[in-house]
Amino acid sequence: MKSRGQTSALLLSTLAMIISFAVWSVFSPIASTLQEQYQLSETQRSLIIVIPILLGSVMRIPIGIIADKYGARKVYTLTMLFSIFPMIAAGFANSFGALLFWAFLIGMAGTTFTIAITYVTKWYPADKQGLVLGIIGIGNLGTAVASFTVPSIVNLFGLHWAFWGLAIALGIMTLIFWLGTKELPKPKEVKTLKEALSVTKYRATWVLSLYYFLTFGGFVAFGFYLPTLLQETFNFSPVNAGFNVAIFVVAATLIRPFGGYLADKIGANQVIAFLFTGIILSALIMSFTLENFPLFSITCLTMGLLLGAGNGAVFKLVPEVSPNNTGAVTGIISAIGGIGGFFPPLVMGVIKEATGSYSFGFILLALFAAGCLFVNIFSVLRANLTTVRANKVN
Repeated sequence: MKSRGQTSALLLSTLAMIISFAVWSVFSPIASTLQEQYQLSETQRSLIIVIPILLGSVMRIPIGIIADKYGARKVYTLTMLFSIFPMIAAGFANSFGALLFWAFLIGMAGTTFTIAITYVTKWYPADKQGLVLGIIGIGNLGTAVASFTVPSIVNLFGLHWAFWGLAIALGIMTLIFWLGTKELPKPKEVKTLKEALSVTKYRATWVLSLYYFLTFGGFVAFGFYLPTLLQETFNFSPVNAGFNVAIFVVAATLIRPFGGYLADKIGANQVIAFLFTGIILSALIMSFTLENFPLFSITCLTMGLLLGAGNGAVFKLVPEVSPNNTGAVTGIISAIGGIGGFFPPLVMGVIKEATGSYSFGFILLALFAAGCLFVNIFSVLRANLTTVRANKVN
């Protein structure tokens, strides 16, 4: 019975996250269309892209705690139900201000990542969680689904149906998830808010948050802003840009379980150090190849693989911070990771307006990745030194 429950929890949580992330990403593929319709500046266009990221990131902390306390299956279902209503309303919006308001509320769909992690990790033992968490991360494919389907929906049926179509899909998925999954028994002792937030005292919580700010934040930023960059820099149509972004997202998502698997086998910190080095080099190359699409696209795909594997490797370490408080730890780390996807598109929009190019934005990414690499090396050295001292005492 438990094995069947494990399978349905993992499969349906992942599928529900795919649909939820498609909802969360709905504005990215149509940003240029909205810019033309409402005469938006570069910064305003960036804002409509990233505003769902804000609520979807910040709310991961309380949602993770609530899922731990009241049951992740219930919270997952209610979150998806809630997200349907702003999607329907966005289809009726007739001004940029109204659309921005509904976009903010649509951000709730992004919290499903934390809920899925909280729900599924309770079904599996610690020695399988690196791979399992990587599989859940396949839910990020929702960004590719949005990139690939939304421009075509708009061309065939109009802008309104980009929202209404995904609202219908989310409603169907909510029903399937509720009927196909089970809730594990609640723990005998339910944690208070203070106990749940006690994970903030652990240094590992903040170190992993920094890493995830880079890896997941980078993934979100590329997934959300790459359609705009391709259309602006290489004159792609929305459909062609969406197709290329879908390739990036699929590659970055499918390699995530492999990152978790490598972390299980050879150590997460070693894998993370290698990946961060690759991210630095890729970002620097991308900053100088914005006039050469073949080279830019190859490097961009490499970046996607590095970020995706990094997501899996980082989250391998999350359950080890506080095994009995996974929801709170996941909420904090994934919230900060999501916020990592909020700032880069805004920065890119400002840089493009100020300089006419995106090059400096990629240089900033390389510098930030170098800082994360330094923290990783320092953390490993510090842990090794602590181990040596402990052995000497014994």
